[in-house]
Amino acid sequence: MEGKARLILVTTMTAVMVLVVTFVATFLNLGLASDFLSQWAMSYVVAWPIAALTGYLVMPTARRFTDRVMARLNGTA
Repeated sequence: MEGKARLILVTTMTAVMVLVVTFVATFLNLGLASDFLSQWAMSYVVAWPIAALTGYLVMPTARRFTDRVMARLNGTA
């Protein structure tokens, strides 16, 4: 997967994952406090770029690893 497709996949995947994880972590730490939404938004704004960059950098290695594991599981390696 190259170029635009990789960027769209990483952007979408990390956006949703970070949305859920920051929501849960913020809720567990604060409960439904009066500033919950602003704290959650701040967590998301800080965490998402880190996750997106990490995902973009790690995806090629993760794909190769997955291909190797699947080849072994299928008996083709």
